[in-house]
Amino acid sequence: MAKSTKPKSTTSFKETAFGILPRSELIKLEAKGIKKAQQHIIKLSNKRVKISPQIILDLHKEGFGFIFPDWAGKFRKIDVTVGEYEPPYFSRVPELVQNLCDDLAERLKHLSPTQSEELFLAELISLLAWFQHRFVWIHPFNDYNGRVARLLTNLLLLNLGFPIITIKAETGKDRDKYVGAMQAADNYDSIMLESLLAQALKTSLEKV
Repeated sequence: MAKSTKPKSTTSFKETAFGILPRSELIKLEAKGIKKAQQHIIKLSNKRVKISPQIILDLHKEGFGFIFPDWAGKFRKIDVTVGEYEPPYFSRVPELVQNLCDDLAERLKHLSPTQSEELFLAELISLLAWFQHRFVWIHPFNDYNGRVARLLTNLLLLNLGFPIITIKAETGKDRDKYVGAMQAADNYDSIMLESLLAQALKTSLEKV
């Protein structure tokens, strides 16, 4: 039977390496983990490390292994549901992640900076939206799939010489907007997701 991945609330509790914690305490650890993971991708980008299944596993462990040592850094071994969506069976995850990395490497070969800046940025945003949605669609981990997808998006940008972007997707209207964009992408409409990414990139470039 698939395990339901329900939206977290302030009254939920989780078993962690620090004991059973309420959501209010877990948020603090998650913020620390995201910071650790972001520092990790910066180090990877300095070496122009390509995204691979092992890199993905290492990133997840770097960010969340100190909180959830039993499953962080490992592909899920359970079937889950996310709202009304049922991600692929867990047995398919390794193959799907490998295929995603292979597809990404091939698509990057055809991303040409020699064309006009406007066209290049449009193709870049399209690539980022495709990758981020596909990663979340696979849902390779028990939790933190969206966060890892956004971290990997930033690794892609750093590897291409762009600054890190911030996509607000954690709470309230920001989360509703992001979830809505991902759901639209489920139905082959990536316009909303591309718009969020384009705006985030524009904001980051203006700060450089």
